[in-house]
Amino acid sequence: SGFNSIGHMDTMLRGRHQIGHYKEGEEFIQNVFHVLSQIFTGKEKSNLAICWLQYEISKVIQCLQAKKKKKLKAQGRKSKKLAKNFLKAPDNRNNLCLWKFYAYLEWLLGNTDDARKVFDTALCTAGTGGLKSAQVCSLSLLYAQLEVELLESIEGAVMSRAVHILTKLTENGPYVPYSGQVLSVNVLKARKTYEHALQDYLSKTPVSDQDLVSGTDQLVNLVGCYALFQYLTVGIDAAVLIYTQASEKLETSGSQKCENTGENFGILNFPTALEAVTLLHTNLLRFHMKISVYPLNPLREALTEALKRYPSNQSLWRSYIHIQRKSHSASKARRFFDSITRSTNSLEPWLFAIQAEQMRKKLTEKVQRADVGEIHCTIPETGLTNRIVALFEHAVQSENGTHCPLLWRIYLNFMV
Repeated sequence: SGFNSIGHMDTMLRGRHQIGHYKEGEEFIQNVFHVLSQIFTGKEKSNLAICWLQYEISKVIQCLQAKKKKKLKAQGRKSKKLAKNFLKAPDNRNNLCLWKFYAYLEWLLGNTDDARKVFDTALCTAGTGGLKSAQVCSLSLLYAQLEVELLESIEGAVMSRAVHILTKLTENGPYVPYSGQVLSVNVLKARKTYEHALQDYLSKTPVSDQDLVSGTDQLVNLVGCYALFQYLTVGIDAAVLIYTQASEKLETSGSQKCENTGENFGILNFPTALEAVTLLHTNLLRFHMKISVYPLNPLREALTEALKRYPSNQSLWRSYIHIQRKSHSASKARRFFDSITRSTNSLEPWLFAIQAEQMRKKLTEKVQRADVGEIHCTIPETGLTNRIVALFEHAVQSENGTHCPLLWRIYLNFMV
């Protein structure tokens, strides 16, 4: 029926309505999943189930962002039913990744106690892998991160559920659910274990490519758990130190391996590990600024350094735009965007530069149109429209921009 976007385009607004998941697009995607699930078996089928569940979670997040309670309820029921069906399959019963996403789904839907039960059950059945198991590490990290987000301040966090989870991870025994207290001696032991585990990982040389792939995943989870543990038990500076140490080590390892083995190694995996560690680092700084007083500069520096290295990382750009909104001077951000767009072929810097200017324009118009009789222009509108058009023109002339439907549609939308 005419043209419709398949899935969703969350950057476009039509009137007051956000364009969400189209019915036809949604049916198409569901059909693809159904057909594939009948063809795949074993590991592939489990991986497909994980992708499917992630897709369902993205829809739940969209409902949460749009604040549509009714739609969220219906979507939540459908997604939970699907997740439970996946976990009933014999192949998936011990798949910790599926358990993790199911628990996350419950958490997003506001069923915190149910989510905790799912997390606890998964950790109890996972056995005694501890820090050696990438999946247990990843599960514990997500659980602890969600718990930390519930904290209102960092004081007294040593006794929190998050510290219990991260402490239990270092003890190679079976997991015991949180009972309301954490022993100081266990915290000290856990810190030593984390320290040794991280040193071992950073000094270990992988034997094969397969080792390397699983090793880098595991390293990211380990760094995340250790830094979060230090953050809750010592403070933000101790956590930042862990990220800095890990990043420096990964940078040197990456460049050495590149020289030794040609391009393949460094390009393939170390940048991804470094990127993931950087993302954890900036997210923790943003969270800390939200719950306590902390200067903006460390976060701004971390983001600008990271974006020079990973100009196509959308999460980092979102954080950058978020912190730039707080400053009234746009010149620094504009210079930064300009330098990045000159040095990379990625389209993301253009799209986010445009978005930043559009947000600024919206803010200006809001101030100018304030219904107060006599209008006082607090922020003069100095050719923002012309600047945005110029950005669009430059973006669509770039090699990737010419072939990007999204960019053209945002441009048309803006001109209208």
